[in-house]
Amino acid sequence: MTTDAGAPWLIVGLGNPGPEYAMNRHNVGFMVADLLAGRMGGRFKRAGKAQAQVVEGRVGPPGTGGRRVVLAKPMSFMNLSGGPVNALRDFYKVPLGNVVAVHDELDVDYGVLRLKLGGGDNGHNGLKSMTKAMGADYHRVRFGIGRPPGRMQVADFVLKDFASAERKELDYFVDRAADAVEALVLEGLERAQSTYNS
Repeated sequence: MTTDAGAPWLIVGLGNPGPEYAMNRHNVGFMVADLLAGRMGGRFKRAGKAQAQVVEGRVGPPGTGGRRVVLAKPMSFMNLSGGPVNALRDFYKVPLGNVVAVHDELDVDYGVLRLKLGGGDNGHNGLKSMTKAMGADYHRVRFGIGRPPGRMQVADFVLKDFASAERKELDYFVDRAADAVEALVLEGLERAQSTYNS
């Protein structure tokens, strides 16, 4: 699938709204979106009628004009992310191939990144909702959080904060994920994969 060079990109950080969820493993998409917003010099604002917060700006080397990007954080809770994302996609006229979901991934070791286009939702409720709303052919930046220890339920694991040992490296991994998103937008999927799919 080719992306539309003139169209904006919609970068969606997946998470749950509210301070009680802010440092959960499930909210790593919000963490990456917040970092990207800071790099763009923007602040998240409510997006009209869409149940989301957005920042509009550009990514790319200074003086090049860069690529137009809309960063979004759905405010609908994870399992209802698709509606707000699809509303933003319609409003900003973003082709599906220019949508990127940044999300936590259980089947990848902590801190490891995997970039891909399309595919299944692997039980992730945010992806399930997005795919139901608009189809599966969008990009994903999968941030590994590993599997729950022992017999801990998946739902409990993803809604817990990162462990203290994990937090020591969290800023570095979030920063790297933000770099990967920028590389995907500016250089395309294959080049970004060759750099970040460690």
